Amino acid sequence: MIGRLNHVAIAVPDLEQAADQYRTALGAKVGAPQDEPDHGVTVIFIELENTKIELLYPLGDNSPIAGFLEKNPSGGIHHICYEVEDIIKARDHLKSTGARVLGNGEPKNWSARETRSVPPSKRFHWNAFGIGAGLTKMSITS
Repeated sequence: MIGRLNHVAIAVPDLEQAADQYRTALGAKVGAPQDEPDHGVTVIFIELENTKIELLYPLGDNSPIAGFLEKNPSGGIHHICYEVEDIIKARDHLKSTGARVLGNGEPKNWSARETRSVPPSKRFHWNAFGIGAGLTKMSITS
């Protein structure tokens, strides 16, 4: 079921410092900061040959990333997004194994930021606690 890695999202306490590390130390192609007020984040995309890194920084007091950084002051992996061939089949399979799908579990259209990270614009999240250290969710896209 699991397919290609689409992106890894990393919450960071200092967005510019993190972007500069990728740019300077690793020679990566680093995008410009983008505010996404609907999601309470500022993001920067790092383009890699085979995937993307999405740096997340809190935007506003109600940012879910602010809460994550309170618990993880140094930052860390917030979520991982995998691609699948059939998003409904993947969702149903995850539910059948006891996974908790976040929200209503229905694929939906996403913001411009999210469709840049997930081109097909259909994705859902499932609870990934216990699967990987520090993961709060995993995204599935078709």
